[in-house]
Amino acid sequence: MALLRRDALVTGQLLRLVLLHTAWEVGSGQVSYSLLEESKHGTFVGRLAQDLGLEVSELVSRMFRMVSKGRGDYFEVNLQSGVLFVKSPVDREEVCGQSPLCAIDLEVIVDKPLRIFHVEVEIQDINDNAPAFPAPEKNLFILESRLPDSRFPLEGASDADIGINSLLTYKLSPNEYFSIDVKKNNEQRKSLVLLLKEHLDREETSVHNLLLTATDGGKPELTGTVQLVITVLDANDNAPVFNQSVYEVRLLENASNGTLIIKLNATDLDEGINKDISYSFTNSFNPNVRNMFSLDPNTGEVRFKGELDFENIRLYEIQIEATDKSTFPLTGHCTLVVEVLDVNDNAPELALTSLSLPVPEDAPPGTVVALISVSDRDSGDNGKVTCSIPPDLPFQLVSTFKNYHSLVLAEAVDRERVSEYKILVTARDEGAPSLSASSSILVPIADVNDNAPAFPQPVYTVFVKENNRPGAHLLSVSASDPDVRENAFVSYSVVERSVGEQQPVSSYISVHSESGHIYGLQPFDYEELQALQFQVSARDAGFPSLCGNVTVQLFVLDENDNAPAVSPPGSGRGSPGPELVPLSAGAGHVVGKVRAVDADSGYNAWLRYEVQEAGAAGPFRVGVYSGEISTTRALEEADGPSQRLVILVKDHGEPALSATATVSLSLVESPQAVKWDSRQRVGSEGPLVDMNVSLTIAICSLSGLFVLVIVVYVGLRCHRGPEVMCGPGKATVVCSSEVGSWSYSQRQSRNLCVGEGTAKNDLMVFSPNFPNSAENGGKEKQQEITPNLCGTL
Repeated sequence: MALLRRDALVTGQLLRLVLLHTAWEVGSGQVSYSLLEESKHGTFVGRLAQDLGLEVSELVSRMFRMVSKGRGDYFEVNLQSGVLFVKSPVDREEVCGQSPLCAIDLEVIVDKPLRIFHVEVEIQDINDNAPAFPAPEKNLFILESRLPDSRFPLEGASDADIGINSLLTYKLSPNEYFSIDVKKNNEQRKSLVLLLKEHLDREETSVHNLLLTATDGGKPELTGTVQLVITVLDANDNAPVFNQSVYEVRLLENASNGTLIIKLNATDLDEGINKDISYSFTNSFNPNVRNMFSLDPNTGEVRFKGELDFENIRLYEIQIEATDKSTFPLTGHCTLVVEVLDVNDNAPELALTSLSLPVPEDAPPGTVVALISVSDRDSGDNGKVTCSIPPDLPFQLVSTFKNYHSLVLAEAVDRERVSEYKILVTARDEGAPSLSASSSILVPIADVNDNAPAFPQPVYTVFVKENNRPGAHLLSVSASDPDVRENAFVSYSVVERSVGEQQPVSSYISVHSESGHIYGLQPFDYEELQALQFQVSARDAGFPSLCGNVTVQLFVLDENDNAPAVSPPGSGRGSPGPELVPLSAGAGHVVGKVRAVDADSGYNAWLRYEVQEAGAAGPFRVGVYSGEISTTRALEEADGPSQRLVILVKDHGEPALSATATVSLSLVESPQAVKWDSRQRVGSEGPLVDMNVSLTIAICSLSGLFVLVIVVYVGLRCHRGPEVMCGPGKATVVCSSEVGSWSYSQRQSRNLCVGEGTAKNDLMVFSPNFPNSAENGGKEKQQEITPNLCGTL
């Protein structure tokens, strides 16, 4: 059957040859033949001698010879019959590739006389090539969340034949999820798309194996197949999408290596790593064509890197995919069509004729920065030039008049953000494809004083011990200014205000104008000033100058610089005299009390009482923390008519300071009022003091009420904000013992609220522990009193 079909084709071909010969006889004068490709050796082509009007008997004598013009030695002439026949089979795809017209030119030369004849043998295509896919298997990854009618581009098969023999149809193996859609973009190419018909379910079927078959239009039909392995991804994100599905670019055939063809742009609606996109050629991209183009995976820039030949290939169709960087990547596809143009024109010329630099950062939009002139030696559309600059710059190009453009400021600039701009001005003509020239303009931004000095923190806190030496360095503040030169030169000063009794802040501290060092001008006295809050101003040297302020909180720490002071005598008693002690007094009888205060605070104001000469105390003792003088046993006449005690009062500071009080006691038959004789001194005797029990109770009541008010006030102040400086206030804290003894530190209370914590003060009130009398006349054991911290205020 195949031989009969072949003979029928040969017979039809012979008829065509007769018709062509007749046409040649009438018209052109050039002999043309037609021959099926792959014809065997000896196949008849035509009666060449007869068609050329030559006598067969003269072919040898006239030195008949035939020459093939660069297409190989495929034909031969029988000099005995003048018949042109096939010497070796002709493969049209090897000789002419995809060219629609394939002809082999022959030259026939005879001598005597010399004549040259042109003979053309057209090679007709037969269906001897099956469709072929780029790869036997194609892997696709599709989200199960993709909607029906989603389209997935596929690279179709190619057929080396032409005409109807290369006209391909596609068929997909039967399935319920996918179908094939073929669209004809233009006369030269078709796009093949895999169409999703139904929702995918990865849990039901995770992989679909489909067979795609391509069939040509020849007789007999030939087919090619590719295995589609479709993996369903269990993810819910968005695939990258190009701003267009097909990019068409024209490129000169003499384009230089590295020429940027296009910068592709794909976007992804996801976030994070799922939004990062990598560009690549598809795996089925022709390796020979791949060597001619490069694709930057990060920027999407496609560049030319080979050699183009307009006469060989006029069109490149490149499949490009954009893949995100998630664990289960998704892919978007586009087609880049590069059309090669056989033109060669001149690039534009660009010149900067005027510059107005630098540009002040407060320059208004519309300020002209540079004047640019462009020209092109070409004419027509190739000589029409447009200028452009990269996007996302605060500049724009404005066409002023023919061949001139102004570079103007489009929006406000900030030198502290960008100090200079390198602008690439591109001039491009309107040729096809267009040529361009570029020039860089460096535009520096001039500084203006638009930034005030700023401190790194809103509040500085420093603790200084009292009695500091004058001129001592307390702390340093520093402000920064992002401006430059004089606009960034910062000087420091104190914001003046009154402290206390109309004393200016500058009488306490000074600030070095250049370094920001803060010095104390005089010794601080904790008993007069516990906290000092002031502001330091930082001012630049710009015009007009700008400034910023910071708050400094200075806290004075107490030192033990005040000795205890014994209260003056005579309070609540009559005329001075010795203390009368009844002889009938038993053990533990209170005969008097020494009262003293200390101007310091905390441990420095915590007082301790003791008899200076313990051996001379006799039957008396003094409370360690209460100052009460009591008997240690029952009095006897042998104790003498009078006793003299020297009481030493010491604080707990480092080093400790002290004072003494001398108490005279007279033993009588009946009790009388106690009389004190005290003299205050450090290391010497002091006068005795007395205090009425009612006065003690009144002071304790008033002090307790005042402390309660302070606690409520501090609580309200601390509740207002995260950082509040509570102002100074007088606070007298009194702690009373069971028998009315008391000691207190009357100082100004300093409260500091930090964050959301409670305010704390520096007062500590101590309650004494009293000795217990031994039963049945046993010895009394004196216990030292342990200080207890009163509630935090």
